[in-house]
Amino acid sequence: MRSTRRTLLACLAAVATLVSVSACGGGGSGSSGSSAGSGTYTFWDPYPQFDASSDWGRRVARCGTEAGVTVKRTGYDTTDLGNKALLAAQQGNAPDVMLVDNPVVSTLVEAGILNKTSDLGLDTSAMQQNIIGAGTLNGASYGVPIGANTLAIYYNKKILTASGVDPASVKDWASLTAALKKVAAAGKKGITFSAINTEEGSFQFLPWFWGAGADLTDLDSAQAVAALTLWKQWVDAGYAPKDVLQNTQTTSWQEFATGEYAFAENGTWQLANAEKAGFEYGVVGIPGQHGGAAPVPTGGEFVTVPVQQDTARYDVSKKIVTCLTSSENLLASDTALTYVAPTAAVQARQVAANPKLRPWVEAVAAARGRTSGGLGTKYPVISQPLWTAVQSALSGGSSPKDALATAQTAAGKAKG
Repeated sequence: MRSTRRTLLACLAAVATLVSVSACGGGGSGSSGSSAGSGTYTFWDPYPQFDASSDWGRRVARCGTEAGVTVKRTGYDTTDLGNKALLAAQQGNAPDVMLVDNPVVSTLVEAGILNKTSDLGLDTSAMQQNIIGAGTLNGASYGVPIGANTLAIYYNKKILTASGVDPASVKDWASLTAALKKVAAAGKKGITFSAINTEEGSFQFLPWFWGAGADLTDLDSAQAVAALTLWKQWVDAGYAPKDVLQNTQTTSWQEFATGEYAFAENGTWQLANAEKAGFEYGVVGIPGQHGGAAPVPTGGEFVTVPVQQDTARYDVSKKIVTCLTSSENLLASDTALTYVAPTAAVQARQVAANPKLRPWVEAVAAARGRTSGGLGTKYPVISQPLWTAVQSALSGGSSPKDALATAQTAAGKAKG
């Protein structure tokens, strides 16, 4: 029991470092262990912005009705949701069904509070492998994704035209830097992104880190140094503003929305804001150092079923999960949340309805989970030194090489 308590406390610390990077929001009380086939089932999600009258709120309620029960849904802030889930498990009153941010899945699994989808009989065969990979540990999946969001590069068509830049020419780091040089020569501002000292900073740096061929287990590799050097060169040359050090993804977007910047690295969740920006925009994928699509990190949530003392409740919980992740509900949910669906069939329907989603579907196809590749709960203790290194290098506190060497040492100590 002491061992379990220590694990839960350690996991609480890990969850605290994983902040949602894409604006979400979910809460509630644990299950009562009453009659399994009827009564009330609790559902927690990270969407406090959606009340019971919202499309999402009604969809969750309807899935409960179809399963023959009433669903009591609560929305918490993403970080608060992870912490409350761990505490609820410790107290033996976890919710019946829970929607959680994908990096948190591995933390909850380590704490021993999530069921395997295979044990529940949930079919995940149609899910895109790199999307479900964010919730897979040691070959077993512990939840069903409802969709994914990720990063790409928005561009201002008017500025690129005035600067003589063809967005189709942006195919690698050299061509993107050349485009930024043309934009600067035309008297315009270059690119804005978030390099803040939180998970958002790591999230935005990862496409460049991975796009250079770097690996999160080797933070000071030559490839990692190349990625951080690229960002530093942009800041030093004035192609990116110095305030990227303080920018969240929201404030970075606000800079782009002024119409003064040629490019912005940001997420799928800004599409609705892009439509309201007042200028023509386009989207290109983040390029790898030498071309091709850079791997981008997946955002998005997984529907999970926490461990219950009354295992008879799982049958109804499974019905709720199956309902929420049906093709029709995925299409409705992901369209409303501006997510790319986790299945090819629903993705095709999304693009048919909104062709502007095509580059995002392509970006998600190249994406990978932050906790994938066996990292699991090691990711938070790698991410924090990584964003610290980015801050140190961009502020001029140390060279990219030295900053990443310090990060690698810190990550090794934290893991070991």
